[in-house]
Amino acid sequence: MKELIEYIARSLASEPDAVRVTESNEDGRTIFRLQVADEDKGKVIGRQGRVAQAMRVLLRVAAVKGGTHAVLEIE
Repeated sequence: MKELIEYIARSLASEPDAVRVTESNEDGRTIFRLQVADEDKGKVIGRQGRVAQAMRVLLRVAAVKGGTHAVLEIE
């Protein structure tokens, strides 16, 4: 799942080397924190948050297939 988020974010970002995804487990769910360069935040979030929402949906589907719960936070 981490690789999926990283792949999508790197594809969108102007500075793909600045993309970082960290993973942590809290309260029985996996939290993925996506960090991108400041000028790429708008691209990753998208208009009215559509790109970020699509990434969250894909992550949620992948997590359900794996039998877990996952959350994406963009920092």
